[in-house]
Amino acid sequence: MLTQFFAFVAGLLLLYYGAGWLVQGASSLARSLGLTPMVIGLTVVAFGTSAPELVVSLVSAMKGKSMIALGNVVGSNICNIALVLGLTAVFQPVTTSRIVIVRDIPLMLGISAFLLLLSLNSMIGRIEGVILFSGVIAYTWFNYAVALRVNRTRPKTGDADQPAPASGLMEKKWIQGAMVIAGTSAVVVGADLLVDSAVSIMSALGVSEKVVGLTVVAFGTSVPELATSIVAALKKEMDISLGNLVGSNVFNLLSVVGATAMVRPIPIAGGFFHSGLVIDYLVMMIVSAMPLILMRRDLTITRRKGLILVACYVGYVIYLLF
Repeated sequence: MLTQFFAFVAGLLLLYYGAGWLVQGASSLARSLGLTPMVIGLTVVAFGTSAPELVVSLVSAMKGKSMIALGNVVGSNICNIALVLGLTAVFQPVTTSRIVIVRDIPLMLGISAFLLLLSLNSMIGRIEGVILFSGVIAYTWFNYAVALRVNRTRPKTGDADQPAPASGLMEKKWIQGAMVIAGTSAVVVGADLLVDSAVSIMSALGVSEKVVGLTVVAFGTSVPELATSIVAALKKEMDISLGNLVGSNVFNLLSVVGATAMVRPIPIAGGFFHSGLVIDYLVMMIVSAMPLILMRRDLTITRRKGLILVACYVGYVIYLLF
């Protein structure tokens, strides 16, 4: 048991630092291409911080742990909004632009509802995986196209109107590439350690595979989002903070579930309804809708609202465990 615990901690550390290297290298490349902070948050940073979920779900599916693969995505999305956004707001109130409220969050909710429909037959097959993964390609292209249009139409009134410069970031392309490769490698190794050790520990404690995926593994793979969002909020880069979480959830639903199902179909053990996974899906959708409710007037998640989100996550974990 002690060996598995150390392996679990090592997996978490590799996921954390690997995602950090991946995000740093990818963000440097994106900024050098002139992308705006909002688009970096919604695409590059979101994809980088979703890398742990992607690799963990792929590894879990290939090892026949389908409930960990799917539970990881559902649990991570709940964790990202309820815990990560909540804690971020406790450190620094989070504000955003109205476009996130009227476009990006409703899109996240729509994709969540679509995944629920795909799961009704208790199986997400390869065709469904292709459909989902096609969605993330379209999503990425759309955000990049919007960024180009915004850059073309922005008034040239000074440096403040320009996309975030690459100063303070790595400027040499080979260093950026090396960071991306090193980060990816660390995430892959960390994911393998995390899945194996988590399954061993929880099996010894008598915890079900679904709960493992929804809680321990989901929280572990959400650590990069937590660190990225808190740092971004403290630096007043609110668009990256909230954009990272919304974009990460969209990537989880489309790319993580899609890619995993393409590699190996994801069966829902015990059935979608009998396993109780339908409740977790509904919790994910309710939690995902909460920013719309909490930010509808002032576009801000205050510290009090952040505590409400954290309390919701604590209540959900208690429901799972007891």
